[in-house]
Amino acid sequence: MARRLRAILVGSLGNLVEWYDFYVYSAFSLYFAQSFFPGDDPLAQMLSAAGVFALGFFMRPIGGALFGEIGDRHGRRRALTLSVLLMCLGSLIVAATPTYATIGEAAPALLLLARLLQGLSLGGEYGSSATYLSEMAEPRRRGFYSSFQYVTLIGGQLLALLVLLALQSFVFTPQELRAYGWRVPFAIGAALALFAFVMRRDLDETHAFAATKARRSALAELTAFPREALTVVGLTMGGTLAFYVYTTYVQKFLKLSAGLNDAQTTWVSAGSLLFAMCLQPAYGALSDRIGRRPLLLAFGALGTLFTVPLMNALHDARDPWIAFALVCAGWLIVGAYTSINAVVKAELFPAAVRVTGVAVPYAVAVSAFGGSAEYVALWFKNAGHESGFYWYATAVIFCSLLVYASMSDTKTTSRIDAERPE
Repeated sequence: MARRLRAILVGSLGNLVEWYDFYVYSAFSLYFAQSFFPGDDPLAQMLSAAGVFALGFFMRPIGGALFGEIGDRHGRRRALTLSVLLMCLGSLIVAATPTYATIGEAAPALLLLARLLQGLSLGGEYGSSATYLSEMAEPRRRGFYSSFQYVTLIGGQLLALLVLLALQSFVFTPQELRAYGWRVPFAIGAALALFAFVMRRDLDETHAFAATKARRSALAELTAFPREALTVVGLTMGGTLAFYVYTTYVQKFLKLSAGLNDAQTTWVSAGSLLFAMCLQPAYGALSDRIGRRPLLLAFGALGTLFTVPLMNALHDARDPWIAFALVCAGWLIVGAYTSINAVVKAELFPAAVRVTGVAVPYAVAVSAFGGSAEYVALWFKNAGHESGFYWYATAVIFCSLLVYASMSDTKTTSRIDAERPE
């Protein structure tokens, strides 16, 4: 039991570091966008920064395939250690890259390179950590233990916002942050990634992987599970879009649309993320009692009904406490997806193809719908039709609802349980 808990803790902490490194870009883009993209229009600069953020996601299917192959053929531990090392490299590049005023077009090119490397890393991290936590957890509490992937995933973004709050409040003036202070969180992220690499080198391998005899190409074997792969895409698309609305985009939305100032925006975002973290294990434990499918159906139905009203109300919120309450209301809905989506995907596939089966179709859906969320939202705003994005999000969530309605409950049909010795 103690070794299992240590493995879950170390795996989760490494996940937190990876997502901190990835999300610190979004948290600080308000400050460094002008350093890489010239011009006098803040919205245009943010749109360019969001475009680079979205392009990083298109490396995630490649990362999912690459690290899925490593995880399924050579072990979950090796995939986890290599992915965090690659994330470290990406953070170092961002921290050290000169500005556009210094090296011209090479500056945004290097920024893009760093984001592509981090996208590659994160494409491997999700499938590897989802599989590792699901396989290490005891069967009756798998939903609870697996929910800590999103506790630490959200925790990574919360940590990025707390670093932003600390630098805003105690270290730098706004002018200093825009000039050079934004480099500090990326340097912190690189150091944390190195620490996570050292911790992950001593992780125990899972019994499910050790019992798997086949070591053929996992990507080739995935073709034998087309229904499961398409299910992952369908159940992810609405959830990942909603997740990025209430994480990366809401920070810009509160500032550019609701009119809150920098400090209010950061505090509302940080407070709502803390609330979201607390929801994950509660919903995960609930899924161990009532099943995964009821929670997915609740997210799909409530997301379809309330996304437009919530976003309209948030747009008109001028009080930070009202904005905080509305974002938390959104998390009450989205948390029903985020808390269990990783374990649902892991339970769909056999051990020989589990990392690849979770990572690749998930990465495809996230690249198309999650990573593009902020860019699409800003595009609608720039075109003068901001509310069009609310309806777009609603339509995508509804498509996922149709998938939830047609799929079985993986708690009762789990392939992880089917592989366990009697």
